Amino acid sequence: MDTSYLSHCPAAKQWDRIGIRPHNGINIPLFSIHSNQSHGIGEFNDLLLLIDWAVSVGMDVIQLLPLNDTGHGTSPYSAISAFALNPLYLSLAELPYLEKYPSLQDELSLMPKHTQSGRIDYHRVREHKKHFLVRYCNLAGTQHLISSSEYQNFLQEASFWINEYAAFKILKNRHGWTHWESWPEREQFPSTEFIKQVIVENQNEFHRHCLIQFLCDKQMKKAYAYADQKKLFIMGDIPILIDRDSADVWIHRQLFDLEYSAGAPPDIYAVDGQNWGFPIYDWDHCIEEDFSWWKRRLSWSARYYHIYRIDHVVGFFRLWSIPIGHKGCEGSFLPKDESTWIDHGQRIMLMMVEASLMLPIGEDLGVVPDEVRACLGAIGICGTRVMRWERKWKEQQQYIMPCEYHPNTLTTVSTHDSETLQQWWANHPDEALSFADFKGWAYHPVLSREYHKEILWDSHHTNSLFHINLLPEYLALIPGLSHPDINDERINIPGIVSDCNWTYRLRPSLEELISNHSLKHLILDLLN
Repeated sequence: MDTSYLSHCPAAKQWDRIGIRPHNGINIPLFSIHSNQSHGIGEFNDLLLLIDWAVSVGMDVIQLLPLNDTGHGTSPYSAISAFALNPLYLSLAELPYLEKYPSLQDELSLMPKHTQSGRIDYHRVREHKKHFLVRYCNLAGTQHLISSSEYQNFLQEASFWINEYAAFKILKNRHGWTHWESWPEREQFPSTEFIKQVIVENQNEFHRHCLIQFLCDKQMKKAYAYADQKKLFIMGDIPILIDRDSADVWIHRQLFDLEYSAGAPPDIYAVDGQNWGFPIYDWDHCIEEDFSWWKRRLSWSARYYHIYRIDHVVGFFRLWSIPIGHKGCEGSFLPKDESTWIDHGQRIMLMMVEASLMLPIGEDLGVVPDEVRACLGAIGICGTRVMRWERKWKEQQQYIMPCEYHPNTLTTVSTHDSETLQQWWANHPDEALSFADFKGWAYHPVLSREYHKEILWDSHHTNSLFHINLLPEYLALIPGLSHPDINDERINIPGIVSDCNWTYRLRPSLEELISNHSLKHLILDLLN
C-alpha cells in the first residue's frame, strides 16, 4: 500500500510521531471498565492495568470516549466543560496523603463498590464520591495540596479556563443545577469582576473544584506517561459540539450562535430529522479570534492523548442547523452556500492539525460528500470504515473487499453508537445473508463463533493503517466474559432517552481479563 504521501502532508509531524505502519487496538469507554479498586465506575488508574493487558496481547492503541465533566448528565458527548475532566473517574484509592487520615481510609474501605450490577448507577456513584471528595479536600487539600508548588503550577497552566469553570460550578450548586439561562441577569452575563467576586466569596468551594481537577489531571497524565513508557497510544475523542448549559457557552457566548441548535436532516431512520439541542458555532467570530478557544482545547487535550477522534467531522464543513423551537426537519445546512463548504472545513482542519501533535482521525460515517473525504485524505486525516457499512451502494450494495480500503483509514466492526456484531446479525437477517453470500458462507440466523472470529480477523487485516474494535466484540468469543443477553452489550442507542445508554459495564473485572489466557491467545491469533 502506498503511504508515502503521508510523509509530506499537512499532518506529517503527527504521522511521524505515531508511525506510518499498521496499528491494532481496542475501543472501550472508561466508564465501562472496573478493577478491584474501582468505586462504581472505571477510573483513571484502571487505565494502567488496561494498558498492560493491551500490550500483552500485541496491541498498541486504546481508544476512549470523551472524558470531560458531564455534570449531572451521563452522555460523554454532552459536557459542561471542554477542558475539565469528569470527577467520577478519579481514582480515590490513589489520592495523595490518604495515609495521614485514618478516618478517610476507613470511609474509603466502607464505600460500596457498586460493580456487581450490570449497569452503572451514576447517581449513587456521584453522591458517594462527592461526599468523600468534600471531606478529602477539606483535610488533605487544605493542609497539604493548596500550598504545594505543583498545585499552583497547575492553576497557572489552566488559568485560561479553570477560574470560569469553578465559578460556573459554584453557581450551578447555588441554583440547584438549573440552566444558566434561568439565573439572574448579572450571573447570566458574567463580567471578569463578577467571576473574581464569586471566587473570593467562595474560596473553599473554589479550591475544591480546582483541586479535584488538579488530581484528575495528575492521574490522567500518569496514564499517558505510562502508555508512552509501554509504547502504546491513547486515542481520545473530541466532540464537535458542547452542551448549551456549559461553562464554555456561558463564558464565551460570542463563539456560539444560540439562535440555532445542531442536528441531522430527515432520513429513513428519523423522518422528522434530529434536533440534538447543542448550539452551533459562530465561525465568523471563531475566525476573528484566530480559533483561540479551539486551539487551547486541542492543546490541553494533548496532555492526555496521542491520537484523537474528530466527532462528526463533516459538521466542520457543513452543519445541519435548526432554528430554536423548530423540528429537526425544519433546519438547513450552514454555511448555506454549498460552494464554500470545502474551503470552510479545510481551514478548520488545517487549524486543528497545526494546534497540537495529536494525530486526528475523522468520524466520517453516514452521508458525507466525496469532496469532504478527499479533503481529509489530502491533509492526512484518517477516515473511519465500519465493515458492515462499507459497500458499493450504487452497485447493488455490494460489500467492498477489505483489501480495497484506503490505507489512511481506521477499520472497525462496530461503534459505541451501533449494534454489536451479534446484534446486527440477529436483527438484520437480510444484511447478514448478504454478508454471508459475500464471504461464501452458509447462512445461519445466529452468528457462529467461527464466523464472528473470521470477521474480527478480517478487521485486523484490511488495508487500513488502524484496526480498532470495541473490547466487547472479543469478549463475546470467550464463554463467561459477556452478559448472557446480547442486548446488554450495547453502549448507546442514538436518538432515544434510555437508562441503558452510557451505563454499560464490562462483565469481567480488569484482573479477570488479565488472567484469562484463552482471551489472550484468541487476540494474538487474530492479530497474526
